[in-house]
Amino acid sequence: MDALLNKIKFNDQGLVPAIVQDINTREVLMMAYMNEESLRLTLETQKTWFYSRSRGKLWNKGESSGNTQSVKKVAYDCDGDTLLVEVEPAGPACHTGERTCFYSDLYVDESASESKPLPQKLYDLIEDRKLNPKEGSYTNYLFDKGIDKILKKVGEEASEVIIASKNEDSSELIYEISDLAYHMIVLLVEKGIKLDEIVSELAKRHK
Repeated sequence: MDALLNKIKFNDQGLVPAIVQDINTREVLMMAYMNEESLRLTLETQKTWFYSRSRGKLWNKGESSGNTQSVKKVAYDCDGDTLLVEVEPAGPACHTGERTCFYSDLYVDESASESKPLPQKLYDLIEDRKLNPKEGSYTNYLFDKGIDKILKKVGEEASEVIIASKNEDSSELIYEISDLAYHMIVLLVEKGIKLDEIVSELAKRHK
């Protein structure tokens, strides 16, 4: 391990920045600092350890909150002065309760949204409807009626999928699955669950 650590260039304070990324969703979760001891602990325990500059001591991510990070890979950049730590998170990375510390936008190129996968575009649209209600919107109708109405629709659409599956024509099944997917996303938005959290959970199922 010492030979590997020698490749890392710690700054004058004995620290190196560590960028933490979700290995499944590729989302950047947080950035913190490590010293040699916390890096050793991270590699040995396969849990993230950092050095707090304000408190002057080591800290283990999730020690008190339970939002731990299982380390899957640690890489260093071409200069050896920055680490990339890929993890499977067991909860939000941010102390505010947000999934990632980078939840505040300073600038957004509006055209960037065009590159988003369709499920994420739909999620963003439904989330916007909840935050900015639009008169006559069916989505807002569901949110206004509340969780019981949303759950009822999810149940109804699931039943429609089962019925459509019995038919030879796949077009009806495609239609009903799409209806179910839409109502499931409405449910996720209502419960404050992000699509990335579903992706992370699904990623665990292929092992």
